[in-house]
Amino acid sequence: MDAAEAEFIAEKEIITIIPNFKGSKLFLLSCDIGPFKPGIPTNVPVWVAMNLKQRQKCRLSPPDWLSVERLSEFKDEESVSDVFIKPPCSCYMELASMLLGSCSDDIPQADTVKTLIKDVWDIRTAKLRKSIDQMISKQERHAQIDNLTIMEINTIRSILTNALDHMHNLRCYVAQLPDT
Repeated sequence: MDAAEAEFIAEKEIITIIPNFKGSKLFLLSCDIGPFKPGIPTNVPVWVAMNLKQRQKCRLSPPDWLSVERLSEFKDEESVSDVFIKPPCSCYMELASMLLGSCSDDIPQADTVKTLIKDVWDIRTAKLRKSIDQMISKQERHAQIDNLTIMEINTIRSILTNALDHMHNLRCYVAQLPDT
């Protein structure tokens, strides 16, 4: 799975919008959305929200976790913890990227939020690299990856699988050496 596929999965998350148009209920394969009434909050998938926002048919009501306060708390907790803490959303990076990219005018303090998301990402990837380095140096056969998101796993997948393949090949080679 690549970043585009992870983003596609994240687009199915539900988000609240405030429409500025009137429309009847829509029956989609994944869910029913609407009816749409001007000024009345409505829950829709992210892909619908972004489409309506691009056509200037709604305002976005950002998720609670996409605020300076909540992200600062998450960043502080992640910084002091030795293990990965549960992220505010299972696809926080993908959603933040999409929403900040196309709907930043609806997100209070968007520049600060963008910085905090980047800081959290950096902290978590550094922690992930350190964890993998320890796993490889101790020649362990598995790693505990609780609370990682799809995007975080995707960033390290190719490096980790190659490293594990090399470790396996070395173990097999050493096992075949004659005892002297």
